[in-house]
Amino acid sequence: MPSSTSNSTLMTGALPSAAPSPGAHAESVVRAQFRRTLRTWPIRIALATLSALVLLAVFAPWLGTVDPTALSPGERLRGLSANHWFGTDALGRDVYSRAVYGARISLLVGLGATTAAVTIGLLLGVVAGYFRLADAIIMRFMDGLMAIPGILLAIALVSLTGASLFTVLVAISIPDIPRVVRLVRAVILSVRGEPYVEATSTLGTRFHVMIWRHMMPSTVAPLIVQGTYIFASAILTEAVLSFLGAGIPPAIPSWGNIMAEGRTYFQLLPGLILFPGLLVSLTVLSINLLGDGMRDVLDPRMSKRL
Repeated sequence: MPSSTSNSTLMTGALPSAAPSPGAHAESVVRAQFRRTLRTWPIRIALATLSALVLLAVFAPWLGTVDPTALSPGERLRGLSANHWFGTDALGRDVYSRAVYGARISLLVGLGATTAAVTIGLLLGVVAGYFRLADAIIMRFMDGLMAIPGILLAIALVSLTGASLFTVLVAISIPDIPRVVRLVRAVILSVRGEPYVEATSTLGTRFHVMIWRHMMPSTVAPLIVQGTYIFASAILTEAVLSFLGAGIPPAIPSWGNIMAEGRTYFQLLPGLILFPGLLVSLTVLSINLLGDGMRDVLDPRMSKRL
């Protein structure tokens, strides 16, 4: 005799709904966590600040700026005024224009160094995590690179090859590659022993397909968080190198160059260092806050441990 539940189902004509898949449930949890993260004020302020800095760099020619390299000896070391919002430097160049155009260089250095370090580190980390012989060779080379301080390595490369934007990008990217390689290698080693990876290998799946579809997706979350750290670190490293005179050529406006040229006249015009230093601090702080927020979304267990 049919039960009352079955009778009610037949009378209403409703069919039992299928249970949601684990993947769909996990995706919905991540989306909900992402929405909750965006509602927090630190993340909102960081997004707004970083967006404003990006817009500042993109629309620099239309924000009341002049040629950042134009020399005007008669206007040297002027204070804040209607014509020069941040004053002028020792060569009469407008500090406001140099700071705005410097956002382009600093953000470009951060983006270029992050892209290079993540791309190269991902490739080497996958190879090291999958092939044991390559692991022994690659990781010993990475250990050697990590033994050298990043600033000293960057200064040596710039001194040997000459100061240019490309050289600075290479010098900043190289010290960050070993960290990415170690991170990706650890993820690949942990995923390699999973049942679904062993099943795909048993079925004769091609190597590149197995890596691309079944192993590399596990590296996306930690790489995003690591990428934000590299981005912020690259901007700081460029500023340090330029401040020490081993970075981008002085003719190219960057926040590090502006501070390096203004340190001699800091007591006379503190804004020569304070204004670009404030932009560097806001950029790095915003990127770090976004990195922490994405870490909480992509790996909630880590945020609970911290």
